[in-house]
Amino acid sequence: MAWRGWGRLWGPLKRSPGRKPPWGRRGFVSCIDPSVGLTEEQKEFQKVAFDFAAKEMAPHMAEWDEKEIFPVETMRKVAQLGFGGIYVRPDVGGSGLSRLDTSVIFEALSTGCVSTTAYISIHNMCAWMIDTFGNEEQRHKYCPSLCSMEKLASYCLTEPGSGSDAASLLTSAKRKGDDYILNGSKAFISGGGDTDLYVVMCRTGGPGPKGISCLVLERGMPGLSFGKKEKKVGWNSQPTRAVMFEDCVVPVANRLGEEGQGFNIAMKGLNGGRINIASCSLGAAHASVLLARDHLNVRKQFGEPLASNQYLQFRLAEMATRLVASRLMVRSAAQALQEEREDAVALCSMAKLFATDECFALATRCQPCILIKTGGFSV
Repeated sequence: MAWRGWGRLWGPLKRSPGRKPPWGRRGFVSCIDPSVGLTEEQKEFQKVAFDFAAKEMAPHMAEWDEKEIFPVETMRKVAQLGFGGIYVRPDVGGSGLSRLDTSVIFEALSTGCVSTTAYISIHNMCAWMIDTFGNEEQRHKYCPSLCSMEKLASYCLTEPGSGSDAASLLTSAKRKGDDYILNGSKAFISGGGDTDLYVVMCRTGGPGPKGISCLVLERGMPGLSFGKKEKKVGWNSQPTRAVMFEDCVVPVANRLGEEGQGFNIAMKGLNGGRINIASCSLGAAHASVLLARDHLNVRKQFGEPLASNQYLQFRLAEMATRLVASRLMVRSAAQALQEEREDAVALCSMAKLFATDECFALATRCQPCILIKTGGFSV
C-alpha cells in the first residue's frame, strides 16, 4: 500500500466508474505546492506571477527561443506588475520586497519561460547594485527607468580569461582628469548589445580584489562595442555577446562607490544572483513535474492510467522530493541573506549548487513525458 504515502502528488483526477483510484482523494493540496508556508501577501504576488507566466510567457516561449527574440515589451509588462526592481527601494520606483519575496516571484515567472526570467533576474540585480551602492544622484538618475524596464541593464564581470576567479580580471580603467579611459572586454554578457546600461567591473588599481572598481556605462558611449550574438543550445530569448571597450571614456561620476570597492559590490550582487538563478531552476522543475504528472494521469496502457503504476509513482515521488528539498534550501538561503546572517554567503552558494543541479536532473528525467505531452516537441 505504498501509494498511500504519495497520494498528494497526483492532484484531482476523474474517478473511473466503479473503481476507487489509487492516487489519493480529490482536493488534497499537492505536496509540491510552492505556496505552502508563504504569507497571504506572498501568495497574492505569487499568483500574479504565475498568471502572467501562463498567459504572457508560456505561449510564446518556443517562438522566442526558435527565432531568438528578446521579448522587451513582455518584460515591460512584467515591470508594470512591480517586478522590474523587486528589491529596489520604493523612493526610486522599486517594490522594496524581500529576498524571499523575490525568490517566490522568479520561481513563478520561470514556469512560463526560464530564459527570459533569468535575464529579468540579472536586470533586477543590476538595479539593486545601483540602488544600494550608488549615491543619491545615481540612484535617481538610473533606478526609475530600470524599475520600469524602460531601460535594461547587463552585468559585466566575466572575461575571456577570468570567470570564477573574478579577482584576476584584466579590463582596466585609467584615471584621466574627471574621466576613466576603459580598455578590455567582457565575455558571455546576458543582454549584451540589446541593453542600455552596463554595470562593469574593472581594474583601477593593483592586482587582486582591492584593485577593482565598478562603473556604469551607457549604450552609445564612444569606445563601447559588442561582439556577434553567441550561438546557444536554448536560452535564446536573452541575447549573449561579448562587450568590448576601446579607449572608452567614462565619467568618474559614473563610478559606484569608491575606488577599490568594486569586488565587494560584485560579490554582494552575486549572492542574490545565486538565489535568483536557483529560483529560476525551481520554476522550470516545477513546471516539468506538473507536465509529467498530467501525462501520467491521462495516458493509459493496458487499460489503466500510467499513474496507477507503482514504479512510476515512486519515480515521480522521488522527483517531487528533490524539488521540495531544493525549494527549502533556496528559501532558507534567501532568508539568511535578507537577515544579513554570517552564514548567508555559504548558504547562497550551496543553494545555487544544489538547486540548479537537482532541478536540471529532474527536468531531464521528466523529458520523455514532456515530449509526448507537447506533441513530440521539447519545451
